[in-house]
Amino acid sequence: MKNRSINTKCVQGGYTPKNGEPRQIPIIQSTTFKYDTSEDMGKLFDLEASGYFYTRLQNPTNDMVAAKIAELEGGTAAMLTSSGQAANFFALFNICECGSHIVASSSIYGGTFNLIAVTMAKMGIEVTFVSPTASEEELNAAFKDNTRAMFGETIANPALTVLDIEKFAKAAHAHGVPLIVDNTFPTPVNCRPIEWGADIVTHSTTKYMDGHGAAVGGAIVDSGKFDWMAHADKFPGLCTPDESYHGITYAEKFGKEGAFITKATAQLMRDFGSIQSPQNAFILNLGLESLHVRMPRHVENGQAVAEFLEKHPKIEKVNYSGLKSDPYYEVAQKYLPNGGCGVVSFEIKGGRAAAEKFMKSLKLAAIETHVADARTCCLNPATSTHRQMTDEQLKEAGIPAGLVRMSCGLEDKNDLIADIAAALEEV
Repeated sequence: MKNRSINTKCVQGGYTPKNGEPRQIPIIQSTTFKYDTSEDMGKLFDLEASGYFYTRLQNPTNDMVAAKIAELEGGTAAMLTSSGQAANFFALFNICECGSHIVASSSIYGGTFNLIAVTMAKMGIEVTFVSPTASEEELNAAFKDNTRAMFGETIANPALTVLDIEKFAKAAHAHGVPLIVDNTFPTPVNCRPIEWGADIVTHSTTKYMDGHGAAVGGAIVDSGKFDWMAHADKFPGLCTPDESYHGITYAEKFGKEGAFITKATAQLMRDFGSIQSPQNAFILNLGLESLHVRMPRHVENGQAVAEFLEKHPKIEKVNYSGLKSDPYYEVAQKYLPNGGCGVVSFEIKGGRAAAEKFMKSLKLAAIETHVADARTCCLNPATSTHRQMTDEQLKEAGIPAGLVRMSCGLEDKNDLIADIAAALEEV
């Protein structure tokens, strides 16, 4: 059956049991795998045969779940990682090295901002941050001869800016580099960046994909569309022999469809070992099976809360692309016609102190660093997830010090609004 809907892919993608096999994806909880001869195992090390020899690199449970995520995003290959941070690092470092340069949207998750601006800078990789609303001319001006990737988030966490994927993809491709898009917040249920020109898609599967705050994880999906060999001088790691892996040239041996993920597995996962545990992958798959059912409810609750807050006299500003007053409403209608996510951010009049009082007064919503959960939660990013950023960086990223990020769960929207209204009365 071809062209199955995304609803069916959520439930049955990635794994089709044969006669007498487990109906549910099996948990292969083993660090290693047995072979009859050294020759058989050697074929795996030479990438001449498919299979498993050590879970630090690959595991069957992980690969089944990764295959489902690849199917959901419309990619050709995927891999799971230990976290969303690991996914973004692998996706970038797989094609960057000391002396490389990245162009990235300034409106991204604080941890990812720090990863690119600080940690990768220590590796000799530079970055130029651009506004998500930058013109084509401004985007093009950010590229250098040593630029190797462009990065952005479909819906930024927590600023909730919406990336103009086609515009960013056009700029990236004009300079011969791939566009990497973190699609954590919308999930492929609400947006599939590959359909708009993105080349690599990443996820923190910890968020909506799991959806229950049970398992940390990440994923990378390759579109299989970027022609690495057409820009071989920019990507020697993919287009010249890898002497650490028997002289294999990934782009030649595995083509556009498999080179990127194969290199990330055989080289980066081998050396860094940021694998997702099979148990976590199993839990993730349980979340994926209901993703298509949960996301519309998250959007419904987010929209209702945003509309309530927009009219409240104690609220300075609301960020939610489903509001017609939101500056990203039009671009969201293009990329997110069914809505984006359940996350709403807003400024309470009175700044950081008012935000703190508001959050302490909530009964249903819990103060957590987490987001995109079945249960409603909230936080003040400036004092938690983004506290490593300066006030200037916070402002540039669209995250004022008094901003509250609220992730609307699956509760009744009227109960959520009542809880918010009561808490605002205390401010």
